[in-house]
Amino acid sequence: MSQQIELFDIDNPCIGVCTSNKKGYCFGCLRSRRERQLWLSMSAEQRREVLRLIVGRKQRIEQMRQRKGEQLGFDFEDTVEVGDLF
Repeated sequence: MSQQIELFDIDNPCIGVCTSNKKGYCFGCLRSRRERQLWLSMSAEQRREVLRLIVGRKQRIEQMRQRKGEQLGFDFEDTVEVGDLF
């Protein structure tokens, strides 16, 4: 299997919010505590995997928000707490 050449660095997904839920997932970048700690030492492949996981986490958060909005009878944007998601 040939290894892919990286032409660009994979940017750190941190947005400077840096507040975590009880399970250690950051509310800003949605990375786990371990993912945040190891980011600088990760290979490009590992970083891509973390970014893939973040996409899935964002989708689950959006699904939770939609379900809660349906249960309450209205659609609300950023008012749902996501602390228990992970």
